[in-house]
Amino acid sequence: MSGKSVTIVDYGIGNLYSVKRAFEVCGAEDIIISGDPATILAAERVVLPGVGSFADGMRGLRECGLDLAIKEFGKSGRPLLGICLGMQLFASTGREFGDWEGLDLIPGSVEEIPRQSHTGQPLKLPFIGWASLDQPQGVSWDNSVLSGCDQTDYIYLVHSFQFKPAVTDDLLATYRRNDGQITAAVRRGNITGLQFHPEKSGAVGMGVLTSFLKQQC
Repeated sequence: MSGKSVTIVDYGIGNLYSVKRAFEVCGAEDIIISGDPATILAAERVVLPGVGSFADGMRGLRECGLDLAIKEFGKSGRPLLGICLGMQLFASTGREFGDWEGLDLIPGSVEEIPRQSHTGQPLKLPFIGWASLDQPQGVSWDNSVLSGCDQTDYIYLVHSFQFKPAVTDDLLATYRRNDGQITAAVRRGNITGLQFHPEKSGAVGMGVLTSFLKQQC
């Protein structure tokens, strides 16, 4: 392996080539796109992208036999990154059009973003646009993919559902929407999930992916 090798999971859902191109810009030397479980298990670091519904995402992984491979890879200690739906699939359950079992790599549930503010003001879903990262009180971004970020940095999001971790310590970053905080990133050990799209977040996103490439295997 090159030391900057990344394998992107292909399960029929996600902007694979925009993610691939972003890693090329960040200096990745060996980028593999694969839907083969054995290739995923042998990878140096893995990225699980995705767009669409929780149910469709889990169905796609199971049909390819990738759900077990990703769960096993998550236990390996090697870096694993989920982007958008890929991040949500790390949860224990998803509550989008029913209750669905997730990968359960980071305990928690995926639930709809509130449709109204605390004062009753209607809020539009999906949320599409830019927001600034917030660092939860007591949380350090050192040694994470957000190590080069600060709370003035803006990230790009498109989503109607958010990851709500069961363990507070797994919450890495949020963003403010109206009068509430929405999950922007989660982390448990070697596993990181980003609700935002780093490949669409300009220099900030490129910095996040570069930090992922530097994580030790």
